[in-house]
Amino acid sequence: MITFVDGKLAYKDPTQVVIEINGIGYEVKITLNTYSALKDAEHYKLHTYLHIKEDSHTLYGFAELEEKMIFLNLISISGIGPSTGLIMLSSLSPHEIKSAIVNGDVQLIQGVKGIGSKTAQRVILELKDKIARDELIEKAVDLSSNSYNTIKNEALSALITLGINKSLAEKKIDMLLRDNEDLALEELIKLALKNT
Repeated sequence: MITFVDGKLAYKDPTQVVIEINGIGYEVKITLNTYSALKDAEHYKLHTYLHIKEDSHTLYGFAELEEKMIFLNLISISGIGPSTGLIMLSSLSPHEIKSAIVNGDVQLIQGVKGIGSKTAQRVILELKDKIARDELIEKAVDLSSNSYNTIKNEALSALITLGINKSLAEKKIDMLLRDNEDLALEELIKLALKNT
């Protein structure tokens, strides 16, 4: 599976790009959202999905991982192939699609060329719980990955690696961060080592 391509932009139009990697040009089908995101730079990384059929291998690329994940969710539904998934993501942003699915907005999804009422209802029915659950997980990860927790975890890992008892290291780090939340990682580790 080709997860991403990272190379020089050789050609670009609203439906596809050619990315040159080590002298080989990879044709990648893209959405209008991705086309808009590709500014005039020489070097690009696209998150990709390789669709294999008996008569063709087609590479689909996305500027953002979120767009790729929505695309994969959409094509997992019976009746929606990669071409229809591209049309949906060219007509609506990933956020608009997720919002329409979670809110049960059949009209918005049905407004996409080639999507009928039954297909729109199937998209909502099959993806509503998954999208809502993914949104909750994303929010929880965002909350838990703030800089305080990141520094705390990195310092704890370093102290354990240096042979400090885990519970003792946790107590020391918590005490030091309580007194000064703005400590840099290196300072935190040095102070914890001095006081243990």
